[in-house]
Amino acid sequence: MGDFTHFNDEGRAKMVDVGSKQETERIAVAAGRVLVNRETFDLIKSGGMKKGDVLGTAQIAGIMAAKKTSDIIPMCHPLMLSGIDIKFELNSEIPAVEIQAQVKCRGVTGVEMEALTAVSAAALTVYDMCKAVQKDMVIERICLLSKRGGKSGDIHQEELWNTEQR
Repeated sequence: MGDFTHFNDEGRAKMVDVGSKQETERIAVAAGRVLVNRETFDLIKSGGMKKGDVLGTAQIAGIMAAKKTSDIIPMCHPLMLSGIDIKFELNSEIPAVEIQAQVKCRGVTGVEMEALTAVSAAALTVYDMCKAVQKDMVIERICLLSKRGGKSGDIHQEELWNTEQR
């Protein structure tokens, strides 16, 4: 199966053996956004959504999802995460809720999937909290912005977020 590490010699799925890898600090940052209309944006900003605090609930959902990534992504290793931080920016120009998650651990495998899962769950929670007001929200641009640590080295692709064309 070539360079695919999650397949055994018979072409069946396997969890990669990371037991001999060097333990290093791992950090990953992911981002995404939820496009909303002006009414929804104003309700989120003012805290007037009937279901409650949209961003506070999305924050908790993102953190919980990062911690459970190995339960929902089949080949992810369970990790002892040392930190999860999720930030929201209300972009009034678009309008949108922009989400960024940073996940850290000291371990033998990266935390990219945990950061991406945190952003995804936070975005889905924004959608869920607002769907009674708006049915046509769009979740978009979920991507890895950066990662640090490990054999493959550092990756910085923040320009993905700063350009509308990818």
